[in-house]
Parts: sequence; C-alpha cells; structure tokens
Amino acid sequence: MTDPATQRINLLGLPRPELTAFVAKLGSQPFRARQLMNWIYKRGAGSFAEMSDLAKDFRARLALAAEVRAPEIAAVQRSSDGTRKWLLRADAAQAFEMVFIPEPDRGTLCISSQVGCALDCSFCATAQQGYNRNLTSAEIVGQVWLAARELEREERERVAAGMPASGASAPEERHITNVVLMGMGEPLANFRNVVPALHILLDDFGFDLSRRRVTLSTSGLVPQIYRLAEETNVALAVSLHAPDDALRNELVPINRKHPIAELLAACWHYLDEQNGRSVTFEYVMLDEVNDSPAQARALARLLKGHPAKVNLIPFNPFPGTRYRRSPAATIQRFRDELLQRGVLATIRRTRGDDIDAACGQLAGRVIDRTTVRLGNKVIGVAVQT
Repeated sequence: MTDPATQRINLLGLPRPELTAFVAKLGSQPFRARQLMNWIYKRGAGSFAEMSDLAKDFRARLALAAEVRAPEIAAVQRSSDGTRKWLLRADAAQAFEMVFIPEPDRGTLCISSQVGCALDCSFCATAQQGYNRNLTSAEIVGQVWLAARELEREERERVAAGMPASGASAPEERHITNVVLMGMGEPLANFRNVVPALHILLDDFGFDLSRRRVTLSTSGLVPQIYRLAEETNVALAVSLHAPDDALRNELVPINRKHPIAELLAACWHYLDEQNGRSVTFEYVMLDEVNDSPAQARALARLLKGHPAKVNLIPFNPFPGTRYRRSPAATIQRFRDELLQRGVLATIRRTRGDDIDAACGQLAGRVIDRTTVRLGNKVIGVAVQT
C-alpha cells in the first residue's frame, strides 16, 4: 500500500485497526481513524484538505505521510441496458475490470481481485488471459470507492443538465447497494488482500454494507473456505457448473484437487459457522455439455435438503471459445427439474453482453502473464495466503 516513489501510505484498504495504529504513529487519538474512515468511505473524500473537522496540523501531517489513491481509469464503456464497465490500470501495461449493474431496486458492483486468473476454467474469458498478479487491498477497496464517486458525479451532471435522476436521488440513498467479488480472478487465491477489503466493506465506519449484500464467489479453494469462515461473514457463491466430478474436472480444474463432496462439506461448514441462510451455486449453461434433464436431476440429488440455491447462468460467448449457450427452453427445463425436486433455482438475466461485461466475459488486459494450467499443476504459485 506504500508508493515506493513517495513512501506515502495509501489509506484506502487499511482496515480500522491498521488505520488506528497509523494514526497513533502520527501522534493522534484513535477517534481520528474513525473520522478518516467516515470522510473516505462515507463521503468519498479524496484529499485531506476536504476533511474540515480534522485539525489543520493533523491534516498537514497526513498530507506528508499518506494519500487516498484509487486505481486509474483507462476506459469506460456503457451498455444499452445501463450497465457500465470500467477498465482500470494496474500498471503501465496491465489492466483489470469492474462492472456496475443498475436495477430498479438495487445497484450491484462486480469487482476484481486479480489481474487475470490462474484457475483455467475452460468456459471463462478471464481464465484464457492468464494470470499476472494479485490486486492489493487498496486496489480492491478502491474499485468500490472509485465507482461510488463516478456514479455520484454522473448523477450531478444529469441533474445539472435538467435530466431526471437515474437512480439514488437523495443524499442518504446509495447507487451501490451490493458488491460481488465475481470479476477477474479467484478471490480466495488472494486471501491476504481480499479479507481486509471485506472488513472495510462491512465496517460501520467503512462502506457499512450488510453481510448479505457482499458476496464472494469462489471456484472451490476448500482450505480457504474454512479459513474464510474464521475471518469474516459474507454471502458465499460457488462456481459449480457440473453435477459430477468427471465433468467438473474438465470445466473447473481445481476440482481435481478439491472434488465436489469435499467442496460441499466446506460450504455447509461455512454456513454453520456464520449462521448463513444459504450458499448460491453458480451453474453456467453450456449447450449439450451440462444442461440435460439427467444432469439437473443429479444436481438436485447433490443439493436437496441443504440450504442451497442455484443460479443458472446463460453462457456468454467470447472469441475463441468452443462452447455455445444452451437454448432458452433447455435452461427453463433444467430449472423446472430442480424446482420440482425442492431445489431453489433462478435464471440470471444477461446484462452488459454488448460491451463484454456479462458473467464470464471480463478479460481486462493481461500482458505479462504467469500462466498456470491446472490440468498439469493445481494452484501452486497462484494462491496467496
């Protein structure tokens, strides 16, 4: 979180205990940390000069020792359905993406945890880009901070131009109501940086989001699911995509290390530890691969009687893929097979596919790649604990 050129600490991404310790080093009281968090996360302040209730001498010390620095925007795309996608610079060559999905009753921000991904899921555009590095806590939290500021700026410009408000119109309302770690990368492979970021999203003095409105999606790093149950309490989503190990080994290679039975045991443990309501199992619908009625029945047998819901995701194609999207009637029949067997199932509505912002399409810009193909090497260097 330190800029090597200036040696200033980036306060974005510092959980409250670390920020309190930093403030103490500057000779100030712990309540200053809470004030700083309020200014940064509640009010979106990007400079210490804005923080008017802080003493001038403290602001001067902060300006010398710290900064509030979010990722830099490289490009913005807007979909016809209102979805926005930002390309953010990780450095001069690398970039990652975040997506905002507006709906009448919520605004969901999909954020990334890595530049690229090493888990090599065969149906995912991000996996085909290879892997460069983990994002820092500041880069993860900075996506939410930056998106909130950008959406508020757009709203002010709309109002100034005499246009109707597009979303949250009152100061106490939020454009971003939900945050999902479903962008580029495997969040649990970047455990060390993701967990502090989750703490800030949930902290009363941070973004103050409900634990039910923050969702971490994993391909199934079982040991890290057990660790997550000890560290934080957010909604859990699992990329399942197959009802048996043979097919999941092909689609989600981490399954060769942590097969389905082991993964499900970790999921039920997470719910027990965190008093969670259910686990969401994501299931991308691939034509004539994993979409038959028999496979739906097999999936129902795995999940029936457990606190689970299935989110069926129509496959979103990308250049070079060998997969096709299941027909709508096939997806509906698959859902009905699950519902008839007592498993809650929904079909995700595709959003942002005209700007490659739909599920599985985020690719960013990964140039200096460390490619880890899990068919030959499971995890290895890609997991940061």
